[in-house]
Amino acid sequence: MLKDQTIAAIATSTAIGGIGIVRISGHDAVKIAQAMTKITEFKPRYAYFSPFLKEDGEVIDEGVVIFYRGPNSFTGEDVIELQGHGGLIVLNRVLNRVLELGATMARRGEFSERAFLNGKLDLVQAEAIHDLIVSQSEAQARAAMNSLTGNFSHRVDALLETLIKMRVYIEAAIDFSEEDIDFISDGNVVSGLENLHQQVSQLLQSAGNGKVLTDGLKVVIAGKPNAGKSSLLNALSGEESAIVTEIEGTTRDVLRERIIIDGVPLSIIDTAGLRETTDRIEAEGIKRAKKEMESADLVLWMHDDNESFVGIDADIEALKIPTIIIHNKADLSGNDISRTESHITISAKDLRGIELVKAAILEYAGFESQEGLFSARERHLQALKRVLQHFDVALGLIGEAVAIELVAEELRLAQIALGEITGEFSSDALLGEIFSNFCIGK
Repeated sequence: MLKDQTIAAIATSTAIGGIGIVRISGHDAVKIAQAMTKITEFKPRYAYFSPFLKEDGEVIDEGVVIFYRGPNSFTGEDVIELQGHGGLIVLNRVLNRVLELGATMARRGEFSERAFLNGKLDLVQAEAIHDLIVSQSEAQARAAMNSLTGNFSHRVDALLETLIKMRVYIEAAIDFSEEDIDFISDGNVVSGLENLHQQVSQLLQSAGNGKVLTDGLKVVIAGKPNAGKSSLLNALSGEESAIVTEIEGTTRDVLRERIIIDGVPLSIIDTAGLRETTDRIEAEGIKRAKKEMESADLVLWMHDDNESFVGIDADIEALKIPTIIIHNKADLSGNDISRTESHITISAKDLRGIELVKAAILEYAGFESQEGLFSARERHLQALKRVLQHFDVALGLIGEAVAIELVAEELRLAQIALGEITGEFSSDALLGEIFSNFCIGK
């Protein structure tokens, strides 16, 4: 099916700009470009200046045409780029002419999907393209580029290679079971599996950091009324986002701010103060606050440092979400700015202790370092966790001297889980979900 359809889409922003690109991929790409430009022959990777013509010869636009011959192209197919002027109207006119000449409008991510299916990049690299495009910080862009250039994939491939060798060794033990040779008792299998377990665990930690950088964190500020929640939101965001007064219950609804700390995007949410109330509007705000906490990655529980601390709200504690207790108003209590385990004393009013809060947010998220970081997603983490589970079962079976065939099966399942990361084993449903998040034209 891929070879039967030639696809096209606008590959650049449709906003007004100096340059706009319409990309064509497939076996009819050259034929379409020839019909639009009257250029009879294209030399690969050469730039040709030409008008872009309608069927009656009317000039739609003019610009540069570049031909990339497959498989030496992004998609692995023949690719034509029509580089004209930017702007929605002119780009749509060029695209419509391409479609008139037989191309099909590309689906979201279809160019990258074809690159994956044609072996030009693996699934991790394809996802990294999307992550690079939507990155909001230099750290995110660097991590996405590390994945795009193979940092993550190479580590997965190395683990797969070692795991396959381990499976071959196990299969040999099964094949020679009648030769009275015990391949298991020599310790090579156990030590090899333990070593693989350690490497996958380390990769899981790195991938976890990458996911934090890629997806960001949802941080909810909660607490009793007038504890300084809105002041902390303003201090973290650097803007007067929330109204701050001495009147209890000032915040009636959920307030959101997007900020970046050390390259990590955070969605900071200020909520209504938690207390018993007969005010219907305030009660609705409290209901929404608790709803936000249910999906939070981290809760900052604000406490007035002038009062005795008696613990956090029981409903929040029951959620078992990581929580940092912020003792605010040190400017009034006279206590020192400090941090001990999950407690931090600050003064949000005069911005003292805010850096301690920022550092604690990253630590509680499990984010350790940007060095060598690559972008990662939840599906990668789940796959690595399944690999570790299969290793644990395999080691347990060996310890119980259970049939070696069961050990071999666990390693086979571990290989499938590991291969899902780069797309060595992937379902059509998974591919559809991944590429549907891409922009059209990429």
